[in-house]
Amino acid sequence: MQATQASKHADDYTEQDITTDRLHLSLSVGAGVITNPLHGGDNIPLVLIPQVAFYAEQWFFDNGRLGYSFLQTPKHHFNLVGELNSESRFFIDWHPKNVFTLQSSALNNQFVMQDEASSSRYVNIDNLHKRQIALDAGIAYHYVNEDHVFSVQALHDITDVYRGVRAALQWQYHTVIGKLKIKPTLGINYKSAELNSYFYGLNEGETQFGKIDVGSSWQPYAKIDARWPLSKADSLRFHVAYYDYSAMDGSPLFERTYSMTAFIGFDRTF
Repeated sequence: MQATQASKHADDYTEQDITTDRLHLSLSVGAGVITNPLHGGDNIPLVLIPQVAFYAEQWFFDNGRLGYSFLQTPKHHFNLVGELNSESRFFIDWHPKNVFTLQSSALNNQFVMQDEASSSRYVNIDNLHKRQIALDAGIAYHYVNEDHVFSVQALHDITDVYRGVRAALQWQYHTVIGKLKIKPTLGINYKSAELNSYFYGLNEGETQFGKIDVGSSWQPYAKIDARWPLSKADSLRFHVAYYDYSAMDGSPLFERTYSMTAFIGFDRTF
């Protein structure tokens, strides 16, 4: 049975025809990196990237996101969703978001540049108290207009970790040039002051700077995912993404004002 579903990751909304009641597995193997913008933070290597999805009639799991679909039409998708907050991935090497990192499945230090943050104060993250992983839940809406997917979501911390909210607006375009399948994406993330202060601020007594709160922020991003099919199950894959953190200049944790993700490799669908 075929059903049109929406992929539900916070940063990557895509749309696809997907078979329900069957586990969908794929694995990307190659070379890549997620750059860590924080002082003392290690870049995250990308070698093996699994993608796991399962869709029932209304419930779904898609690369770390659990959801329930209230509305599904060819143009409109309205879902209740829950997922781990990705902010702590810069503090935890084996964060789940670093496993399911290239979330752009069909519908659903070599990369470091010298761009120092403007603040003269800086703090190495190795000297900070542990940042906990939070679970966020909320709503996500997707509007599909031919090859364009417009998405909006709003999520709230339900684990009482940072006690704030985050939201996102995104546009994604699906096109084919010859055999090459390309998905460019533009979006912007909203993060509340509570979220930013918990992950990127300082607690009293944590450093010599005392308590530092960080305000809310709007953070744009851009990415592109490209695939060159080799067979029905195999393809070559290229992915690059840029996340802007310039609005976080009030935090002494940032060494750079951006994070980049880059990957090139081989993808197999099982």
